[in-house]
Amino acid sequence: MFDIGFWELLLVSLVGLLVLGPERLPAALRAVQRGVHKVKSFGSSVQAELNHELRIKELHEHLRKAEALDAEQLSPELQRSMSELRQAAAAVQRPYAKDANTKPTPPEPSDESKSS
Repeated sequence: MFDIGFWELLLVSLVGLLVLGPERLPAALRAVQRGVHKVKSFGSSVQAELNHELRIKELHEHLRKAEALDAEQLSPELQRSMSELRQAAAAVQRPYAKDANTKPTPPEPSDESKSS
């Protein structure tokens, strides 16, 4: 990945040892490792989100095609996309329908606000 050989790695470790000292070098290496891990996890989450958005866009395109054609004349792929969209729409509406049936309760005052 970085095309670093043995001698370059040895030189970097010696310079790090001289600059940081033997006490702070392990902590610095752990901090670098944590930073690299965070960057990798951020990259994978961005990739997953992009894949999700591309899938949504594909489903919307299939829905536009389906609206242009009769429902009976659709290809199996478009029929599958339409059923997925219907299921997704139903799943999104379910929590809101549940919340509409229950009345929100006002928050109770805490003990600190009662005593002051």
